[in-house]
Amino acid sequence: MEQNVILITGANRGLGLETARQLAALGHIIFLGVRSKEKGMDAIHKIESLHPLIPVIIDLEDENTFSNAVDGITNTYGRLDVLINNAGVMLEEDIMKDSTDNVPVEILKRSFETNFFGTVAFTNLLLPLLMKSKTPRIVNVSTNMGSLSMRSNGEPLLKTFAYNTTKTALNSYTIHLANAYAGTFLKVNSAFPGWVKTDMGTEWAPMEVSEGAETLVWLATLPKEGPNGGFFHKKQPISW
Repeated sequence: MEQNVILITGANRGLGLETARQLAALGHIIFLGVRSKEKGMDAIHKIESLHPLIPVIIDLEDENTFSNAVDGITNTYGRLDVLINNAGVMLEEDIMKDSTDNVPVEILKRSFETNFFGTVAFTNLLLPLLMKSKTPRIVNVSTNMGSLSMRSNGEPLLKTFAYNTTKTALNSYTIHLANAYAGTFLKVNSAFPGWVKTDMGTEWAPMEVSEGAETLVWLATLPKEGPNGGFFHKKQPISW
């Protein structure tokens, strides 16, 4: 397998850390998107890869960190092969309650700032670097809770309105970006890892982190005949 340059946001713990571990084990160069140098060094020690692991400061609520991250990748490798937009927040305190009619506007704004606005702005800055790759891939980490079809069909999903709505918006970005770059080598897809045992998923989740990362790794390493503009869980399409 050709060695790719990969950037993973939110890579210091949980799903991002495990995805970095699995991709590093395949021999790829990993930029670990973290919010502090300390978290970056801690992630490196946890992965212990023989291949390059490079921490880069990325705070999706602070656009001032974006240009330094882009410059660091540009100056080191001159291209980016894979971007995994994993960083995200769920700010509703009680995830078992329906927050639709009472979520504070500030929670809604902060959720969109990280999960959507920051992600879109950062991704758009990286597109020129991605287009220098022979096999550019973007993986947007989403959730079935952002699926309008599942929610309208009465699926028993959590009703965390702020979080769910940001992921619906992120899915829309996936479709728009895939269409905008149709006819190029760029493939853009949304991933539903599953309900995974992370700080966000809680210990009650049925899936281990290693299993959840498999969908992200698969989409990050798609061959040229792989899908584009889709929403996937365990290599199977799921409804928008």
